[in-house]
Amino acid sequence: MLGFDFWAQLVIVLVALFYGARKGGMALGLIGGIGLIILVFGFHLKPGKPPVDVILTILSVICASAALQAAGGLDCLLQIAEKMLRKHPRAVCFLAPYLCWFLALLCGTGHVVYTMLPIIYDVAIKNGIRPERPMAASTIASQMSIIGFIQLFSITIPGALVGLFAISVFSMFRGKDLDKDEEFQKLIADPEQRKYVYGETTTLIGKTFRPEQWASLWIFLATVAAVAVFGMFPELRPIIGKKALSMTLIIQMFMLACGAFIVIFCKTRASSIGKTPVFSAGCVAITAVFGVAWMADTMFAAHLADLKAVMTEIVRQYPWAYALVLILTSKLVNSQAAAVATIVPVALSIGVPPGLVVSCAAACYGYYILPTYPSDLAALQFDRSGTTHIGRFVINHSFILPGLIGVLTATATGYVLGLIYGFI
Repeated sequence: MLGFDFWAQLVIVLVALFYGARKGGMALGLIGGIGLIILVFGFHLKPGKPPVDVILTILSVICASAALQAAGGLDCLLQIAEKMLRKHPRAVCFLAPYLCWFLALLCGTGHVVYTMLPIIYDVAIKNGIRPERPMAASTIASQMSIIGFIQLFSITIPGALVGLFAISVFSMFRGKDLDKDEEFQKLIADPEQRKYVYGETTTLIGKTFRPEQWASLWIFLATVAAVAVFGMFPELRPIIGKKALSMTLIIQMFMLACGAFIVIFCKTRASSIGKTPVFSAGCVAITAVFGVAWMADTMFAAHLADLKAVMTEIVRQYPWAYALVLILTSKLVNSQAAAVATIVPVALSIGVPPGLVVSCAAACYGYYILPTYPSDLAALQFDRSGTTHIGRFVINHSFILPGLIGVLTATATGYVLGLIYGFI
């Protein structure tokens, strides 16, 4: 059972999240180090595993995105987006989540969202749209695509599409418009902060770009397309040790190469890449992921056996609570596959109908409950406007409502489809 140590350690994690979010910037990751010291030296917990693969993936994507910005290619993309959004200003709240969902589905990893976050932010902020709206929705969307079981696609794909629609509609109206947000207006009243939030320009309509600027954009888009192809067709990947090369490594390799090609062929000074707002925000994101994710993994990993026992006992006593337990378990283990592997066998063994288990597959995504997952932390830091945030009580952060709306809608849709298909 969960004793005093668990609750005391959970309070430490929550306090670190709360205080780090209040201080802003790199504080979120740095204060995670204090939490780690207390957990390891005070409670003698075994240090968890820093999310090295995630950190390196974010770093490689930052390098490519910052090179794109330094070359001027990001402005080319933003000009195209601005023309469309001025005609349909709320379209980004629909386009961004569906695009991130589709890319993650093709690539087989939600980490692909890191390539899109800086672009989504710039499209939103330079068109007067609250960045929190599409950014939080997009991080949720990228994880809703990763179920991992092809046999369930007849349930999970339609469920996700309906869930994303619900998220997008909600996101259109969440939070205050930027011109009515007192905190945001106070922030940009400082000329330096305004420049940091908006970048060099607020509109790109009518601006003419050099050929090499357009070339950098095509290089970046071609790289994203190539990654998507390798995700869609695993047989194209090199076989290393009898296994196809992982998509995480492919993203890292191709994004580094993308930045290199932009430097080589697009007259881009390598020294300017590290000075871009994208690079600065990305490094802060890496720090947040490093400190917070490491701290959270240390705490939850120490109690994982007890947590699994509690969750499985709940399912034994209350089979109807299967979906809820699946959501909570996925948060604790930060993995959809691990949550399924833990809870599904127990559910089946106590007589939960297999059709119900299949129909509620979307419930295996629940790690948006606390803002400790790398993609959520990255979105917090890439949003230079501060609208994507962790609230005063930690649990009231930018991702929890889109996550709940999307997953519950997808689960309900899956249940209905299960009835239609005769699974239930």
